[in-house]
Amino acid sequence: MSAARPSFGREIQSRIYQNGIFGRLPAVPTDPAELERRALAAMRREARGYVRTGAGPGTTMDANRAAFGRWSLVPRLMRDVSHRDASIELFGRRHPSPFLAAPLGVLELAHPGGDLAVARAARAAEVPLIISSQASFPMEEIARELGDCERWFQLYWSSEDGVVESFVRRAERSGCTAIVVTLDTLVLAWRPGDLDNAFLPFARGMGIAQYTSDPAFQRLVAERLATGTIERTTARPTPEAVRALAQMAGRHPGGLRKNLASPLPRASVQTFLDVFSRTTLTWEDLAWLRERTRLPILVKGLQHPDDARLALEHGADGIVVSNHGGRQLDGAMGSLDALPGIVEAVGGRVPVLFDSGVRCAADAFKALALGASAVCLGRPYLYGLALAGEAGAREVFEGFRAEFDLTMAVAGVTRIAEITRDTVAP
Repeated sequence: MSAARPSFGREIQSRIYQNGIFGRLPAVPTDPAELERRALAAMRREARGYVRTGAGPGTTMDANRAAFGRWSLVPRLMRDVSHRDASIELFGRRHPSPFLAAPLGVLELAHPGGDLAVARAARAAEVPLIISSQASFPMEEIARELGDCERWFQLYWSSEDGVVESFVRRAERSGCTAIVVTLDTLVLAWRPGDLDNAFLPFARGMGIAQYTSDPAFQRLVAERLATGTIERTTARPTPEAVRALAQMAGRHPGGLRKNLASPLPRASVQTFLDVFSRTTLTWEDLAWLRERTRLPILVKGLQHPDDARLALEHGADGIVVSNHGGRQLDGAMGSLDALPGIVEAVGGRVPVLFDSGVRCAADAFKALALGASAVCLGRPYLYGLALAGEAGAREVFEGFRAEFDLTMAVAGVTRIAEITRDTVAP
């Protein structure tokens, strides 16, 4: 009889210790605080400000972490945990762990490979990726790197319906199996880390590749140029302005030399800033989106049980409990505090996913115990990307899966279904 294969957690853990015999350390720290510290230190000032900042003085970011501290795990002992299954099912598809990679914009701030490197890391770690509307590469290129790895598409609802419809069609053709509509970013919040640096990456052509590669958006830019609706600047150019224009040109399709003489890069940036979001959205608008796709539609950013009920009444197929990692509303409650009420309101009718503030496997365990169907990882994989590119992001994904597997063992559970309210205590 052949020996049983070790669990995923033991496999990753043993690999690290065996590498240590030969003097090889992990590419990125496994301690969450050290991972964050070293990653932020490795970034340029503007990138560091964009990644680390929250809304206002950051009290919502603090609330996210404090909410986890109000719950403790309650381990059960003398149970056979030799075989553990951390897999989950979402919309008829099985996944080996309860983790998804949350949509993060402007990943090029952390590493030039950005979304492509993360896609390869997610594929290797078997973690589904939610492709961002604010990616630094077109979704088609990201999809190629994902191979057969599951992918969803996160939609920021533009004020131009033609762009929204085009994004959804492209997501379907790119193999995305769900649409995640982010509802909490109709306007950008007051973020001191960006304001003090006077830095908005989108204004420099960063993180708008989904738009500049989109035919509907390209037609919109051409129309605005033809009708003279693009504002022309009369300000005296400065060295910084010249650098910004060069950044726009370098990131726009077509090549730097050609773009330096073209009005398109700047016109595209201005058009994006004008049409990024639609502040008139109501729940009734979900019907318009439902008419344009057969994919499951999830709504992201919910914090109130009544909004969860309204989402279901208007046809949402899933909910993501999130406060945008504390980046949108200062003084808001921690997402984990919002989770139980929303789970109760949903009553098991649709999946309820969770993000905001997750830094370790115990955090994910607590979210699942309070009713989440799956957990989205955000900043940690960005930190891994910043320190070691694809390898760093992959180690973060694998680390979460490994730590979660071992946490299940020590907590005395063998399946996700066993992670219930009884496994945690206030």
